[in-house]
Amino acid sequence: MPIAQPDRIEGSRGDDAPASRVALVAGAGGIIGKALLEEIARSPGWRGLALSRQGGDVSADLTDASATRTALAAARDATHLFYAAYKPGGGLAEEDTVNSAMLRNLLDGLVAVGAPLERVVLYQGAKVYGVHLGPVPSPFYEDDNPRPIGPNFYFSQETELRRRAEAGGPAWAILRPDVVVGDAAGNAMNIATVIGAYAAITKADGAAFRFPGSVAVYDRCLAQFTDAHALARASLWAATADAASGQAFNYVHAPFRWRRVWNTVARHFGLDAGEPIPFSLAAHMPALEPVWRRIAGQLVEPDFARAVRWGFGDFVFGSAFDVLSDMTKIHRAGFAETVDPAQALVSAIERQIAGRVLPRP
Repeated sequence: MPIAQPDRIEGSRGDDAPASRVALVAGAGGIIGKALLEEIARSPGWRGLALSRQGGDVSADLTDASATRTALAAARDATHLFYAAYKPGGGLAEEDTVNSAMLRNLLDGLVAVGAPLERVVLYQGAKVYGVHLGPVPSPFYEDDNPRPIGPNFYFSQETELRRRAEAGGPAWAILRPDVVVGDAAGNAMNIATVIGAYAAITKADGAAFRFPGSVAVYDRCLAQFTDAHALARASLWAATADAASGQAFNYVHAPFRWRRVWNTVARHFGLDAGEPIPFSLAAHMPALEPVWRRIAGQLVEPDFARAVRWGFGDFVFGSAFDVLSDMTKIHRAGFAETVDPAQALVSAIERQIAGRVLPRP
């Protein structure tokens, strides 16, 4: 079956960029980082450097300031930083402390090695609007939403960038995607992995591909995605456009109701969708590990517990309120590319099948 390709509407990308742009991508092994490096490799005038804890062009544990400074000798020519690194765990307060220190250590290290850093592109998410705390009114507007109570490392990281820019440091731009859809293996927050694995297991078990959430979420609530490769192209725009400097932008695609997207996935893989049946994936799916072992075959990560993080699916499918980010600001600033969210999801699942991350349903 052919891989579904998202429809694209082109926006400004700055393809006439000089060859001297060197992009350091922090979090290179994640959904955002992987797509960024692929887009950078295809973009004239750019050279990419992958930064991760293990492997890559720069190998550094960003929680260790001294080791980070030493490792960054390999990135002394970096002109742009794309910061998609994230260390989860320990609750909101610890996440704030740890992730703020990671960004600070990286920026300090780049200063120490004399990198000619021009701009930092930082990634936030809908947690900046408080969706992790409970139902919040939408649409979300970048410059008009009252700030929710912390701790929240998004706020701390943004404050760090503002402080450095005001002191003569690099300019900054912020992109705010939501539920990023990509093909990086082993990522805890990849909804394409959750849905693709669930589809494969239900088919192998002889069950219907039923939405594991409420009828309200399935039929009435608005949801949204961000395709990782479209986000990468938006990132190159945000790294170079004058209109993006010192600004934060939502970046999502057209809102949808889950019934449409779920049925698109079902049709593509020849599954019977059935009607929703609300249950916890994290609680129930471990019992189906024997089915996974039967179909995992030659996957790059056959370990069921490591391959799929069902709790992220519970969070996404349990959001019983509209999640909708306004896109007016980025469109008016000059970037208008988008994709069809349902086809972006199908394409990401297919790429994971081709990459032996998922079995084919």
